[in-house]
Amino acid sequence: KSSKMVDATTAETPSTEQQAATPKAPFVFKKQTKEDIIAAQQAAVLAQDHLAPQSLDSFDASKITPLNPEIISRQATINIGTIGHVAHGKSTLVRAVSGTNTVRLFREKLRNITIKLGYANAKLYKCSACDPPDCFKSFNSAKPDTVECVKCSAPLILTRHVSFVDCPGHDALMATMLAGAAVMDAALLLVAGDQPYPQPQTREHLIAVDIMRLEHIIVLQNKIDLVIKDKVAVTKQQEEIKKSLSGASGMSIPIVPISAVLGYNVDVVVDYICRIPIPTRQFAVPPYMIVIRSFDVNKPGEDAETLKGGVAGGTILKGCLKVGDEIAIRPGKVSKSRRTGQTTWTEIQSVIITLMADNNQLMYAIPGGLIAVGTKVDPNSRRSDNMVGNIIGHPDSMPPVYIEIDVKTTMLRRVVGTKQDGNNKIDSLQEGETLLINIGSTSCGGNVMRVTGKQARILLTKFVCAEIGDKISLSRKMDRNFRLIGWGEIEAGYEEANQR
Repeated sequence: KSSKMVDATTAETPSTEQQAATPKAPFVFKKQTKEDIIAAQQAAVLAQDHLAPQSLDSFDASKITPLNPEIISRQATINIGTIGHVAHGKSTLVRAVSGTNTVRLFREKLRNITIKLGYANAKLYKCSACDPPDCFKSFNSAKPDTVECVKCSAPLILTRHVSFVDCPGHDALMATMLAGAAVMDAALLLVAGDQPYPQPQTREHLIAVDIMRLEHIIVLQNKIDLVIKDKVAVTKQQEEIKKSLSGASGMSIPIVPISAVLGYNVDVVVDYICRIPIPTRQFAVPPYMIVIRSFDVNKPGEDAETLKGGVAGGTILKGCLKVGDEIAIRPGKVSKSRRTGQTTWTEIQSVIITLMADNNQLMYAIPGGLIAVGTKVDPNSRRSDNMVGNIIGHPDSMPPVYIEIDVKTTMLRRVVGTKQDGNNKIDSLQEGETLLINIGSTSCGGNVMRVTGKQARILLTKFVCAEIGDKISLSRKMDRNFRLIGWGEIEAGYEEANQR
C-alpha cells in the first residue's frame, strides 16, 4: 500500500529532470514609463480600501497639513524617540502602544537588548463619549480610520499617527542612538522605578537630545508594579527627576508612572503624546530625506522578471516626495582608485517606484514619520544598511558633499555615561587625535587637523552630505567605548582634504 502511494505521488510531481527539460520563457526587458509606475502604485493604494485614498491629481504642496485625513490615515507625521538606560523598558513600551515588537534580529532576541534602531508606527484615537484617560486608544498603523470604542461603541476619532524610534540603551551603542536622535521630534525618557536615578546612559541620552534641541520630553517611570508598595521610594525618585530636568529648561516635564509589561497607564501615555504639537513643516521646498536604514527586499533566487530595487528607510525633514519622482542619492557610490589610492564619490540617480509607511501604500510622503522609498538602485549594494547616512532629494537641489569640515565646538565639562563620570574632566581637543563624529545619521571617524580656540578643522574618514549649520556630536574613546564629549556646528566644508 505504501509503495502505491509513493508511486502515485511520484507520478503527480514532475521530477527535477523534467523541470530542467521544460524550457523557460525568454526574459523580455520592458522599460517602465513614469505613467506605468504611477498607475501600478495607484492600484496598490486603492486596494487598501480601509484607508483614505490618495492621488497625485489632487496633490498640492501649498495646501497640505500634517492632519489632513488622506495623510494621517496612511502616514505618521511625527517621530517619537524612546531613550534611557539599558533594560529600562523602551522596546516593551513601544510594543504596548503600537502592538509591534521592535526586537527582531536574532542577536537582539538572544541577548534581549536593542542593537539596531527599532521602528514602529501607531495610530492614536480618542473616544468622544468616554472620560480621559480611558478615552485614548492606540492601534497599529494598518487599523481602519473608522473604529468603535470597545466600552461605549461610540466612534473613535483618529487624533495622531506617530512613528516610534526605539534607541538602544547599551553604552557601546551610543553612536546608533545618536543616529536615531537626528530624526526625533520628541522623546519618551524611560526610567526604571526599581533602580537609582540617574543611570549612566540616562544622562548621556539626555545630553544627546539636548544637542538636537528637542523641546518635548515625557518621563515614564516604568516598572512601577515592582515598587508600588514602597511609595516613599517612588515619590523620592520623582522628586529627583523633577530636580534634574526642570532646573535646566525652567519648564515642568510630566512624569507618568507606568508598567509597560502589564499595560498600566499606557492610555495616559497616549494622552500625553497627543498633546505634543506637531512641528512646523516646510512642504513647498525641495525634498531633503535622511536615510537611517536600507535593505534588499528580494528573496534568495528571485527571478530577474520580479527583481526589485533597493529600499531606503528614513524620514523627510522638509519637502515632499512623490511616486515617479526622479531622485538623487548623495554621497552615493564611494570608490577608491587602485592606482592613486584616492577616494571619490559618485551621485546615484534613480526613480521612486514605491512609497510605504509601515505596510501602508503611499502616493506621496510628507515630512515627519518613517517611510520606505523603493528605487531602481542595485539591491545588492543597498542591503545591510549600506545606504545609511545618505541624503535623498531632487537632482538639482542636493546639499554639497564634504570630506573635511570646519566646526565651532562646545565641550562638556565632565564625561557622562559612566558610573564614575563625576571625576572625569574633559580635556580640550588636541591636534592629531581621532574622534567619533555623528552628522545626521552618519557615524564616522574624524581626525582633528587644527584647533584654534573653539574652532576646529576635522578630516572625516568618509564623505558626508551635509549643510552649513548642521549640528554634529563629538565622542572620544575612553577605556573601551566612545563617550560623548561635546557637539559642534558646521561652519564650512571642503570636498577635498587639506584645503586652506
